[in-house]
Amino acid sequence: MTESFRYAGATVEIVEAATILAAARVNPVELLRRATFPPPVRRAELTVSSAGTAAGPVHVFSAEISTSVSDLPQKERIRAVVLGNDPVGTLLAKRIEAGDPIATRIVDGVGTAAVAAYRKLGLDRPSAGAPDREPETAVLADATAGLQAAVTYQADGSLVRLRAEVPRDDVRPEHLTAMVRLVLQAVSELLPPSSEPLAGRRYVISRESIPRVATTTQEVTLDQVGGLADVVGELRQIAVSFRHPEAMARWGARRPQGILMYGPPGTGKTMLSRALANEIGADFREIRTPEILDKWLGGSERNIKQIFRDARRYRVPTLILFDEFDSIISYAGAGGDAASQAINAVAGIFKQEMNDLIEVNPNVIVVATTNFPHRVDDSLIRSGRFDVKISVPKPDEAGRAEIFRKMIAQLAAAHEEPGFTMFADGLDLAELARLSHGMTGADIKEALRRVQLAKAMQDARTGGMVDPITQHDLADSVRNLLGLP
Repeated sequence: MTESFRYAGATVEIVEAATILAAARVNPVELLRRATFPPPVRRAELTVSSAGTAAGPVHVFSAEISTSVSDLPQKERIRAVVLGNDPVGTLLAKRIEAGDPIATRIVDGVGTAAVAAYRKLGLDRPSAGAPDREPETAVLADATAGLQAAVTYQADGSLVRLRAEVPRDDVRPEHLTAMVRLVLQAVSELLPPSSEPLAGRRYVISRESIPRVATTTQEVTLDQVGGLADVVGELRQIAVSFRHPEAMARWGARRPQGILMYGPPGTGKTMLSRALANEIGADFREIRTPEILDKWLGGSERNIKQIFRDARRYRVPTLILFDEFDSIISYAGAGGDAASQAINAVAGIFKQEMNDLIEVNPNVIVVATTNFPHRVDDSLIRSGRFDVKISVPKPDEAGRAEIFRKMIAQLAAAHEEPGFTMFADGLDLAELARLSHGMTGADIKEALRRVQLAKAMQDARTGGMVDPITQHDLADSVRNLLGLP
């Protein structure tokens, strides 16, 4: 769902505001990072995050608007000092934007010398006789959504900060829209007087504004999953049902309480579980075998009861993952020895606890993953306990090409910068997909890791000037991983 409106001459589009708010429950969501504004505004950033307060959890909307060069990151500050607006500066700026390493070194070197000279002359210190003044404060409000933002103005006018809080249970897409309006209002106040100071500009607030690079699996999103379009589509539907309880209640519908994901090792079942939690905006709790199985009689049963007792008390959306589910309750009903009886006891309690979990606490969804679905008794995963069963297969050739594309794009976005290119042009992803027959997403990630390590070691030995990763490098890594000549 996209909302569009005009403000100060600019067109603003907010795409899937509910999804942005849900994602902010787990990780801060940064918006407007790539937006540009008329001078003197150099940057405006809006962040949506979650925080705990004495009154309960809240969504925090915070923004910073800067007109100061000194407030930019160090590299941008240096370049702003050196490049200027003269023809040489413009030429250098274009060369840097094109990734010219020589131009980058020239500017960085001259810029460093310039900053050192400023510091030596004392020009980086505040002028004597001009003591710092206290920042001014005010309040901006949007009457439509009932949102009030506290505003702090730096005394010299170089920095404006806005902050608003809304209780998590009360937050709505209208609050995000209101905060965007207030940020644009604060920006407009810093611009030259005009009836439409942002005329002709377009700002899109969407998932594309959310950083796509996951530095850890905790931050992975469904958008980053490649080669599993059908699986991702099904998980998106589950996330929608979780995020819209009012629609479920209106129709008397019950969203899935449990999901079983099964398939070969390395196909991304655990990653998909984390991505689903982030899509919902849920906390993530992973249960591993040692947390349940206990060598003492009755210990395992107590552990499983405690896990579900805690689950009934969660007051925020929570995804509970039972990874390697078969190792916890495998072969239920088989055998009459003491070990089998203990396993049966754990499985029996698991069934009882799952029976009414969704009625007691609809904030919780349970995901179980296994490489060996035949080891799990059918009564454990019947409908009503695990309503959705998803096969996560090895990717086909088209899927492997998509995995290569997404992983390479994420690595480039994370590490490339002016003067450093990680991957060469002309990569043939279709050929890599053909060569990697039978590989999983984990295998492809390992092939890339080996190439990255080889390039890093070469860089360490030579002191830089290493060629980007080529098609030949990637193909060799795939062949070596598969044991091919």
